[in-house]
Amino acid sequence: MKVNNEDHYLAEDLATRAGLLLLEERKLGRDADPETLKQKGDKESHNFLMEELASARPEDGVLSEEGSANPVHPNRSDTNRVWIVDPLDGTREFGELERDDWAVHVALAINGLPVVGAVAIPALNLTFSTCNDFSEIYQRTEYEKVRIAVSRSRPPVEASLVAERLNGELIEMGSAGAKAMAVVRGKADMYIHSGGQYEWDNCAPAAVAFAAGLHVSRLDGSPLTYNNPDPWLPDLLICNPVLAGPVLEILNS
Repeated sequence: MKVNNEDHYLAEDLATRAGLLLLEERKLGRDADPETLKQKGDKESHNFLMEELASARPEDGVLSEEGSANPVHPNRSDTNRVWIVDPLDGTREFGELERDDWAVHVALAINGLPVVGAVAIPALNLTFSTCNDFSEIYQRTEYEKVRIAVSRSRPPVEASLVAERLNGELIEMGSAGAKAMAVVRGKADMYIHSGGQYEWDNCAPAAVAFAAGLHVSRLDGSPLTYNNPDPWLPDLLICNPVLAGPVLEILNS
């Protein structure tokens, strides 16, 4: 598997710099219509990431929410190294100026596996990446309830079931990256999603969560794979590994 430290640092650098660009767009567009702000931020971040990847990794494929063309590999099936990016994850939250739960995702899948990734949460001045030391980040301390990060708009019934069985509470958040990094940060114990995502929604979060030693899988326990012809991914579980067995048993019994 061809990966090196430079790939990890590149992902971290690009996610961070795209986040700074988005913060500037948010500052300049404070009085703009939220829809206009979201569209402009998404476009500017996408253009920045595409230009930087074309320069730094011209022979790699690219899959982005806003477009997947690469001058060298317009067909990503031609290469086993594919950068999977979401220039602005959580556009709704980006348009709500008081919120910080939006993110930038930059990941590299090699032979379908999420081996490199970075998730920037610009409004918190945080970037998590596969070159971080996660030795003490997600250690769970005692809480009365298991904390489950879920979508603000579509909390999944599976999460409610797990909460009921494990004496849990649902924590509604925006971006998939923000929810996954809440688990990495120890602000939540798991992130459960169903109802569908795309590869760019969770490739970088999955890569970072793997690097942090968390459990990452589909809701049936099967592995996540990337750079598929159809980028649709129906569901996702990221959790403290101590909870993986009980959660998967609840979801699949």
